[in-house]
Amino acid sequence: MSFAELGLTDDLLKALQDLEFVEPTPIQAEAIPKLLPVDNDFLGLAQTGTGKTGAFGLPMLQAIDPGLRKPQGIVICPTRELCMQIAGDMQQFSKHTRGVRITAVYGGASIQAQIKSLRDGSQIIVATPGRLLDLIRRRAVNLTNMICAVLDEADEMLNMGFQEDIDAILDELPESVRIWLFSATMPKGVRAIASKFLKDPLEITIGNRNDSAANIEHCCCIIQERHRYEALKRILDYTPEMFGLVFCRTRMDTQRIAEFLQKDGFQAEALHGDLSQAQRDTVMRKFRNHSVRVLVATDVAARGIDVDDISHVIHYRLPDDTLSYTHRSGRTARAGKSGRSIALVNPREMIRIRDMERNGRLKFTVEKVPDGNDICRNQLYAFVDSLIDTPANVDHIAGHLPRVYEALEVLDKREIIDRIMSREFSGMLEAYSNARDINVDPREQRKAARRGDRDESRGRFQKDDRSRGSNGPRRGRDDRLGPTQRFFISIGRVDKVNEGAIVRLVCDSSGITSKLIGAIDMKREFSFFEVEKSVAGKVLASCRKAVFDGRPVKIRDAYPSTPRKKAS
Repeated sequence: MSFAELGLTDDLLKALQDLEFVEPTPIQAEAIPKLLPVDNDFLGLAQTGTGKTGAFGLPMLQAIDPGLRKPQGIVICPTRELCMQIAGDMQQFSKHTRGVRITAVYGGASIQAQIKSLRDGSQIIVATPGRLLDLIRRRAVNLTNMICAVLDEADEMLNMGFQEDIDAILDELPESVRIWLFSATMPKGVRAIASKFLKDPLEITIGNRNDSAANIEHCCCIIQERHRYEALKRILDYTPEMFGLVFCRTRMDTQRIAEFLQKDGFQAEALHGDLSQAQRDTVMRKFRNHSVRVLVATDVAARGIDVDDISHVIHYRLPDDTLSYTHRSGRTARAGKSGRSIALVNPREMIRIRDMERNGRLKFTVEKVPDGNDICRNQLYAFVDSLIDTPANVDHIAGHLPRVYEALEVLDKREIIDRIMSREFSGMLEAYSNARDINVDPREQRKAARRGDRDESRGRFQKDDRSRGSNGPRRGRDDRLGPTQRFFISIGRVDKVNEGAIVRLVCDSSGITSKLIGAIDMKREFSFFEVEKSVAGKVLASCRKAVFDGRPVKIRDAYPSTPRKKAS
């Protein structure tokens, strides 16, 4: 099937031809004919990187009236990066359609400049929820002429705590607006939005719901905790052509790992919530133009990254749930390409790998961390390939070459090759000459799973659930803490989690380290945890919109009850 068969106008077809888009992706082929009449609400489920922007952007551009310089279409998406990406794509789609103006509005930029752009006349607005709601409340956006509204990456917006903002925005839209909802997965929150706001929607699912993309290869490397960074470094050295993402759980880990990689000679940068918008833009610009080969990021910071040629996603630490893993791994294998998702796990974490296989219909293959000989071989061959592919442009050094030729005449071709290789790779050969095997033997892994293994990342023993009483605390008091504050959290054993998941959720949401978390007491449907009082306010403020496994989590102060004295 071609784009011409979908019913698009000549102007749009010409723009697609300029972009060298030949055939529509499956989601585009299914969605565009159904959306062009703008007669129905719509629910589309497809993985990230499958062409959803074209699926909703082309019908929206065809539906608007370029002669009416008022907002007629709106696209709501989770992050600034995705907002800018969608706006840029739609501008390219509309390059031959005269009179169309598209405005991107998002936080971290001047709201006055965005208001001015809207007042100058824009038919389509691409927005993040918070900034759009702010503009609506300032009456800077006129919604009366709206034809259609798109919720893109709806599951991501819910994960980021935008449920209330989305509800408020949709309540402001005219009754006649058609709502098109696109999502990679279908958690309960997305289904609730569809049930509340969509009227008899047409529904399309590309692939299986909540599944990872079929062209992603999932594998894991089993190592002891103390070898985690070494395993990451070996994988990067073994794959010199890699252009990828490394996911960490906390901002501190993200910054630390990026700095280690830089010291070890890798082109790496960190992307996390402590960066200013200007710093974030600089990092992303370097990543997109490939001057940065490895981007080390937290889950929140990486949302909205839309780069087509990411070859690998490495999970330095596993996320807490399958949905988060699906979104992480979905950053590779975009636009029909293939990709690899590699998880670094200690023996104890293999239980979580098996859970993800069941919950996400995934299949992980266990692979070994490369040894020194394999790494050196790959590096050598990659250097030779790049040498062959490098054009011999010697015009600017031509005057110096006779002296070079004369000096090298004493060596034959083989000697020159030997010396170049020795010079280029002596450091790496020395580093890996006595590299030990850091892979965990499968038999040892099975023993660890049975007995419970030491979680060296926090210096504590994590025992198997069977070794505890059903109501006992899951994590004991740390005597190194000062005075503590106790909190309630709406996660318990019924959610099939352990205390490590609570630690990671609190650390990821607030940015504190696990050393500041004390006792955790897990109940059936809820739990209690303690943090040092010095960070209690930060935890409470940061965790108000915490999300676990696609649903909001309540965290509030919890004061231990004390028996009342009987009245005398």
